[in-house]
Amino acid sequence: MNTVSDASVKNSLDAIFQPKSIAVVGASRREEAVGYAVFKNILMGGFQGIVYPVNPKAESILGVRCYPSVLEIPNEVELAILIVPAQAAVQTFRECIEKGVKGAVVISAGFKEIGAEGALLEKEIACLSLEKGIPLVGPNCLGVINTDAAVAMNASFARCSMPKAGNIAFISQSGALCTAVLDYAKGVNIGFSKFISMGNKANVTELEFLEYLGRDEQTDVILMYLEDLSHPRELIEICRKISGDAGQHKRAAIQPPKVKQSRAVGAGHPKPVLAIKSGRTLQGAKAASSHTGSLAGSDEVYTAIFAQAGILRVDSVDELFDYAKAFSGCRLPSGNRMAIVTNAGGPGIMATDACVRYGLEMASLSDKTRAELKKYLPPTASTMNPVDVIGDAQHERYEAALKAVLKDKQVDGLIVILTPQAMTDIEEIAEVIGKIVSKSKKPVLACFMGIVDVSKGVAILEKWKVPHYRFPESAARALAGMARYAAWISRPRTECKQFAVDQEKAQSVFQKAELEKRKVLTDFETMGLLAAYGFPALAMELCKTPEQAAAAAERIGYPVALKINSPDILHKIDVGGVRLNLDSSKEVFKQAGDLLARIGKKMPQAKILGVTVQKMSSKGREVILGIKRDPQFGPILMFGLGGTYVEVMKDVTFRLAPIRQLGAYNMIHSIKGYKILEGVRGEKPADLGKLEECLERLSQLAMECPEIEELDINPFLVYEKGRGGVVLDARILLRNAG
Repeated sequence: MNTVSDASVKNSLDAIFQPKSIAVVGASRREEAVGYAVFKNILMGGFQGIVYPVNPKAESILGVRCYPSVLEIPNEVELAILIVPAQAAVQTFRECIEKGVKGAVVISAGFKEIGAEGALLEKEIACLSLEKGIPLVGPNCLGVINTDAAVAMNASFARCSMPKAGNIAFISQSGALCTAVLDYAKGVNIGFSKFISMGNKANVTELEFLEYLGRDEQTDVILMYLEDLSHPRELIEICRKISGDAGQHKRAAIQPPKVKQSRAVGAGHPKPVLAIKSGRTLQGAKAASSHTGSLAGSDEVYTAIFAQAGILRVDSVDELFDYAKAFSGCRLPSGNRMAIVTNAGGPGIMATDACVRYGLEMASLSDKTRAELKKYLPPTASTMNPVDVIGDAQHERYEAALKAVLKDKQVDGLIVILTPQAMTDIEEIAEVIGKIVSKSKKPVLACFMGIVDVSKGVAILEKWKVPHYRFPESAARALAGMARYAAWISRPRTECKQFAVDQEKAQSVFQKAELEKRKVLTDFETMGLLAAYGFPALAMELCKTPEQAAAAAERIGYPVALKINSPDILHKIDVGGVRLNLDSSKEVFKQAGDLLARIGKKMPQAKILGVTVQKMSSKGREVILGIKRDPQFGPILMFGLGGTYVEVMKDVTFRLAPIRQLGAYNMIHSIKGYKILEGVRGEKPADLGKLEECLERLSQLAMECPEIEELDINPFLVYEKGRGGVVLDARILLRNAG
């Protein structure tokens, strides 16, 4: 399906969000109709432009003169909202084009989500919008909302009234979820800058909306609900740009990133993007496909895309808005060392556990800070972190504790917890917190535990724009998300390294396989291709007879390994096709003969080319490197702990190729077994620099060799730091061959 691609069209979304005039085509007098709801929401929401209802069977709707056709409206129309049957939508859109509209929102259903007939209609209307340069939202959507007082447009059929204005934008692929989110946000007093239901994304997709919101002065935080992605590689680049990545940076040494200074998000600053991606399970993916007519991709791949784009992935609407409150109301932390101030020991411990669980560090308060705290807190109070001001604390004690802790250079952020006691002056404490937070350069999140007793205090926190939570775990999780995002925007910028490789040799391998109509490369072809791209390999020879194998072993040097060589056997260990640690020509001769005879008998259909004699490697740690070419996402890189149990352990991570040096670094550091590579129980660290280089070489191979469908290097043996590593075994499947 074509999408908006021309730069002029991308910049024309003002017609969607800031129209001076709107035609509601399909407006209705029936209160139960969608056309009535949309027209009423625009009219009663305070829209600052002119709205024209279009219905050939009505003279007026809600006291506004009705027009039989958009062509009969005497004045200019910038935005057309279409609420007509799918069969009539194409012709109606043609009339809107003739009228000269600059944008359109098709709310009607009955397109690709119902099957092939609807898909044809959707394709036709999408082609028209692209041809004429008119951005089109939908079809099958709830509509769009802009709370900017200069526009005040609620062009949706949502049940609720115009939502509260705020600095959070929400993009959703599900219209039904939009209505629930609007109601939820109203209940927790969260405001929006823009609210967008994308529907089927026939023309305008999340890409164009993200670009627009990245420049929108009213938007500081972007939330998304997605069921699929239109163009994942473009998404990565756009989100990197939104997060302040200029894209042109000198290659830098990789170190764990730290934020140089606290920064507020907002216009002109990095804008965090948070997303829920449905279809995480196989069953969920099938449901998403049937709901939207879209194919769902692998969940691991989506996780990789979000990681590369700097998108924070969340699992629920609750979590989404917990994060959004923090990002929209606070500066970013300059590190991940957090402090807690509480009037109750139990919640303080809960908050501590949550901070550690979500990857934060508990700050060590300086002696100066603890001495300051002792001046104002009773002897029974704790001046360690978490700081416990004791249950009878009133606002003076909270004020002293907050000021002292926030001054500490070893503290990057703070959670303040209040449990309501009989003597607690909740409203005064809330005022103190608000005043301190308004001047603080460090993020402060509040947790007033409860609902009824703390409600007036929460209202005061909202007045001061202090993010607040009912439970400590939610505050800790949100603060951890802020720390991760701060590390992301402050990461060292690196480039995609280009290695000198032997592309001529690589192409000769593919050409030979194509001539022989083979989909699988032999061991020797695979190793030759990897060698052409600079991967280290052990000495090896292909031998057709036991005699040749024994002679080859003498030349290579002992100990050696024997492996059956056949393009029809992908996993040699599974069929007993490997012999290890052979240390004499006699043993090699015997085992080679046995391998050829046993495998030939066991798999008579397999084409046996002989046995590979390979030098045994010294001891190292096994990892796996791989390529998978996905029809939707293109080449995907894999890295993890290797060996025979990789499919059982599944300790792997993914990235879309190409990757930069930092991408390779992050792949290695993100697996659960990273500590094994770092060295445990006295082991020396593995050569992580060599692993980074090999992942970068693999990325280049994936981009330059589209003939490869799948590639597994398993195991790649990595030695101690400074000693490099070596490919022990690999297999390559080709595309469109055989």
